[in-house]
Amino acid sequence: MSLHGESEVLLTPAEVASLFRVDPKTVTRWAKAGKLSSIRTLGGHRRYKESEVRALLGAASEEATPDK
Repeated sequence: MSLHGESEVLLTPAEVASLFRVDPKTVTRWAKAGKLSSIRTLGGHRRYKESEVRALLGAASEEATPDK
């Protein structure tokens, strides 16, 4: 998929939703709002870069952890 020969792991909306414990429709809304970039398959389905999802997940977990 990449011109450099590196293959980026792509996740489905359901896989991303599972990581964040949200509904897959929420993931789609995030993509439409620009919070998460998506790649479209030939069939028109959204896929998300695992590296970007993991980075966002890390940022979200930092925000959710209260300072003690």
